[in-house]
Amino acid sequence: MNTDRRAGDPAPSGTRTPDGDPASPSSGSAEHSGAQQAAQAAPGSPADGSAQAEPTGTASGAEPAAPAPGGTPAPDGKPATTAPGNAEPPGEPQAARSVPGPDAGRPEAPEAPGAPKSAVAEALAAAVRAVESGERSAASFFTEAPRPARKAAPARPPRQAAAPAPVPAAAPRIDAEGLAGVRQVLAAGGAPEQLAVPAAEALGEQAAEALQEDPWRLLAVPGVRPEQADGFARAVLGPEAGPGDERRAQALTGWLLERAALEGHTVLEAPALSAALARHAVPDPDGALQSAIAEGTVLVFQEAVEPAPGSAAPQGEDEEVPVRLLLGLDRYAMAEESLADGLARLISTFTAGDGEWEGAAAAAPTPSAAELVRAAAGAGLVTHSGGEAARAEPAALVAAARALGLRACAAAHTEDGRRRLAASGDPEAVTVAGLLSGAEGPGRDEDGALALDVLAVLDAPQLDVETAAVLVESLADGTRLVLSGDPAVLWSAGPGRVFADVVAARACPAVVSRTPDEGPVGELVSGIGVGELTQPAAPGKEVVIVPVRDPGEAVHRTVQLVADSIPRAIGVPAGQTQVITPGHGGPAGTRALNAALKERLNPGPGRFGGFDPGDRVAYVPAPGRMIPGTVAAAEPEGLRLDCGGSSVLVPRERVAEAVRHGWAVTAHQAAGIRWPAAVVVLPGDAARTLTRSWVYTAFGRAERHLSVVHGVDQALPRAVAEVPAKERTTRLRALLRAQAHQAG
Repeated sequence: MNTDRRAGDPAPSGTRTPDGDPASPSSGSAEHSGAQQAAQAAPGSPADGSAQAEPTGTASGAEPAAPAPGGTPAPDGKPATTAPGNAEPPGEPQAARSVPGPDAGRPEAPEAPGAPKSAVAEALAAAVRAVESGERSAASFFTEAPRPARKAAPARPPRQAAAPAPVPAAAPRIDAEGLAGVRQVLAAGGAPEQLAVPAAEALGEQAAEALQEDPWRLLAVPGVRPEQADGFARAVLGPEAGPGDERRAQALTGWLLERAALEGHTVLEAPALSAALARHAVPDPDGALQSAIAEGTVLVFQEAVEPAPGSAAPQGEDEEVPVRLLLGLDRYAMAEESLADGLARLISTFTAGDGEWEGAAAAAPTPSAAELVRAAAGAGLVTHSGGEAARAEPAALVAAARALGLRACAAAHTEDGRRRLAASGDPEAVTVAGLLSGAEGPGRDEDGALALDVLAVLDAPQLDVETAAVLVESLADGTRLVLSGDPAVLWSAGPGRVFADVVAARACPAVVSRTPDEGPVGELVSGIGVGELTQPAAPGKEVVIVPVRDPGEAVHRTVQLVADSIPRAIGVPAGQTQVITPGHGGPAGTRALNAALKERLNPGPGRFGGFDPGDRVAYVPAPGRMIPGTVAAAEPEGLRLDCGGSSVLVPRERVAEAVRHGWAVTAHQAAGIRWPAAVVVLPGDAARTLTRSWVYTAFGRAERHLSVVHGVDQALPRAVAEVPAKERTTRLRALLRAQAHQAG
């Protein structure tokens, strides 16, 4: 592909939107920032994401944030020159006025600042104090006798019941009197009354008392920013409310770590978190962190620093082992540890298969499928990497296991992924959410474990650490688990990088498919995966590039492509063409594109919350899940949607937060879904934030045709060649390596 083509870039990553997209301060966000960037997130950008309830992108043209506490308001359109483009699934965030917080839809709420410290936190805090006082060296924590390797998992206690699967905890109920008390405290602090219900949900029955004693706990409310909480605290406490208040430091510490989780981090390095506190005017950031550790607000971990390539590792017990200090919230830290323990349990309790597996491998349809069958025959945990064509290989494994009399199942991230699995040869495939809820799949045995001997999870890069922990905990000892996915796509909407960490830990066999994706789109996307942006031969206009000069032209060209050019030239109707753009805000974000596409394709007054029958929508039933659909009707109880043939009624009170117009979506929302045609819009203001993984994901959403509305010049080839992905700070890889070392 010519490098003088322009492509749009995703906006810088910031808070994660409820649909699973990071909200960005510019036109959108394409990827998650690193630990340092997470800690440095601008205080003015709302923490609007439950990482999956409803995306909000702050950008030029973005909608205003919620009222702030403390008085602050919160040509012809035909396909042109061939070239790559990218798209992103529907799911547009709503304005910050009703943005769900990082905990929306999650099973547990993060521990509130000042909560009683756990035994783990206490022990870790003591360890840190011992290092800092000189009583012990950091290296001593890595030279203690290791725990004995787990040769077999201890007998697990009987489960209480065969509950289908964990479901998000219901928000704390608060009576009318309690809610009135919260309103009174908010009014005294100059905060808007609309915050009363979310404050009560976040802080529980004693919300009024909690806010009176510690006004900075208002930061636990989704969308509230530090400067707003400061204004509220000054109004409630008067001169007593200073930047050095210990309560403020603890609340800020928790808030920063929650924001980091929205960007995918499960922990942050101590220097990054300390620097972030300093930017928020905390006078003694290091002291504040020590206090937060002592109080159990955060947990502290020491992790050995891996030697740089080519450097010698420390030799002998006397040589200091370089370590880094990591801080995290109990919720995410414990999820990673639970996941690591669960994976180790599956590995240690596994019993190898007999000779029948070799026969199954010999009968596999492709060499890569045979390799996968052999790997699963000999290991309790296997990773499998490959593109779209490689999805047939886990399907072949599941079919082989069933032929051997085993209970086997394949689960995909989305309903569309399940459909493609069925087309690959597994009509009994399920979704991960359906499997865990009990709505799909084999159900659970008398002990509450999934009634399975073999489970293949496709789209594994979309697994966040909490979902992965629940999934692994639901598997009985000895179950074979295969994690399969495309390592080049964007990571999960929620915190963690489960698939990448498991692969990097090398704790289990790793099968890399040799089955290529065919066709011009497959050729283009495969090249992007290795950092090469090429111009594939596209005799049937399978890949087309449409250069544009500005966002206005980008919107105009996009509407022409969807409504006229692609249906006429390619034969794909508008309803099967998906527009993908880097972010929600800005002149060429999902909001602007959806407004223009609705006006052209389904004009109407939007009588029901802005929607009319026939509107394409992005429905977000739970954090991290986006389901494309169409508005069928408005009913007294809510909005009736048609989601792939299934009728869904969204309650009236949930429409604003769970449904967005879906002609245009972001790449994060589109992950795990494919359409016959995709139009990827790359406006000029996205150039700085484009990454290889974003481009790969967006371009890979097209099955038959890809149009790229290109306005970023050299930023596209530069991103593909030089910016593979934004890093995430996690502990899973180190935990798995430590367990493998102990077992060895």
